[in-house]
Amino acid sequence: MADFKFAKSSYSGGNSGQECVEVATNVPGTVAVRDSKDQDGPILRFAPGTWSSFRTAVTRGTLAR
Repeated sequence: MADFKFAKSSYSGGNSGQECVEVATNVPGTVAVRDSKDQDGPILRFAPGTWSSFRTAVTRGTLAR
C-alpha cells in the first residue's frame, strides 16, 4: 500500500470538520481521497487529470446530477 500523506482542506474549519475529505498528492500518478472522520476507512484513488476535472467542475458549480 502506498504511503499517502493526507492533508485536510483549509475550507474544513466550519461545521467542526464534520463534512470534510482529506487529499494526498504525494504518490506520483495518483490522487488519494478519504473521509476525514474515518481515517482507517476506504481510500478512493484517482488519476491526476480526473481529479483536476472534478475540482474544476466543483469550483465552477457545473457538476451534472
